[in-house]
Amino acid sequence: MFWSTIGTAMKMSLRYIDFMNLLFWSVVTAVILHGIAVWSRGLLKKVVPPTAKEWRLTLFTGFLNPFLYYIVLLRAYDLLPAQEAGTLNYFWPVMLVLLSIPVLGQKPGLGGIAGILLGFAGLVVISTHGDPFSMQFSNGFGVLLAVGSALIWAVYWLAGMKDTRRDEVKLFSGFVTALILLTVTMLITGTFRVPSLYGLLGGVYLGIFEMGITFLLWMKALHLAPDTARVSNLVFLSPFISLIFIHFIVGEPILTSTFVGLTLVVSGIFVQQLGRRKAASFRA
Repeated sequence: MFWSTIGTAMKMSLRYIDFMNLLFWSVVTAVILHGIAVWSRGLLKKVVPPTAKEWRLTLFTGFLNPFLYYIVLLRAYDLLPAQEAGTLNYFWPVMLVLLSIPVLGQKPGLGGIAGILLGFAGLVVISTHGDPFSMQFSNGFGVLLAVGSALIWAVYWLAGMKDTRRDEVKLFSGFVTALILLTVTMLITGTFRVPSLYGLLGGVYLGIFEMGITFLLWMKALHLAPDTARVSNLVFLSPFISLIFIHFIVGEPILTSTFVGLTLVVSGIFVQQLGRRKAASFRA
């Protein structure tokens, strides 16, 4: 439910603050929250990577997410309707499957191929507002950014698999890295601005409910769940619930093409998962 509000929060916050300053205050809030989480669990000593290799991995993943990922995603929200940017961002599981082929040497199988095709079909339907054969995009650069954010998240996911530290430590390290990069970037470019009250509140809200407490709740849910796959699937309710908030709070009329395209993307993800389970059962 918290993640379902984020598309609305991002779009409304961008009315009062530019995307770089919104990200800065969001990351500041997230650093505080994750710092408290790490400190309360007695994990502060594990934040500093012990080897040069782990230092490089920490800096790389922190650069990818939250620094680069949210810069690209927030800029996409700046250019596109919230329903479009948020829905296209859910293309990341399809990107993950595509990247797993060259990076992990995995073969997608028929289910994986079908899922990829469904995902691409959904992407085209959403970005062309239901006129896929025209290939006329509502905002080509915005669509590229939204899909690019999904690609960045998939790369981050794969890179994070090599980091064996606890999730709380990885998240805190990533946000500290992003805060340093953001501060340096904004000082060099002179883009730092004192935000309005609404802009600041938007940043704090995103820091708490997009980057902070929701990740901690999600990790706890996965830890407690007897079947993590079943719990993981619940996250795909988020984009559908998000459309309700976007319609009634932001005031965007939800296009039929958005709903149809989102259904295709999520269906593709489930087809991929079903294909992997069947393959695992066959091997067993």
